Amino acid sequence: MAWVITKLCSDCQDTACVEVCPVDCIYGLTVDDGSYRKQLFIEPSECIDCAACEPECPYGAIFQDQEVPEIFQDDIQINAQVFQDHPKDDFTIKPEPIREHPSQEVVEANYEKWGYQRR
Repeated sequence: MAWVITKLCSDCQDTACVEVCPVDCIYGLTVDDGSYRKQLFIEPSECIDCAACEPECPYGAIFQDQEVPEIFQDDIQINAQVFQDHPKDDFTIKPEPIREHPSQEVVEANYEKWGYQRR
């Protein structure tokens, strides 16, 4: 199993999850590609299923692949496809955060933007 970063990370990209990953499998795409949102991605073949990243994401954007909510199911394939479409040189394990540590209001607005209702 692997973990998946969903579109809840789009244009937010808090890097707390990157800092705790013991195998450095969370990447930022460093090239412009209109096929992919500005967000972080987990390389599925490198993920050791340790779950260290999930509680660190203030946006609640990270899910185990088998528990990704229905509304974000396409993110499973997107998360894997980006690593097939781009060579390793197009990624960094030290991405710059876009925003850091959002307020609860910002998180709720992000959920609303994507039509997500947390259980």
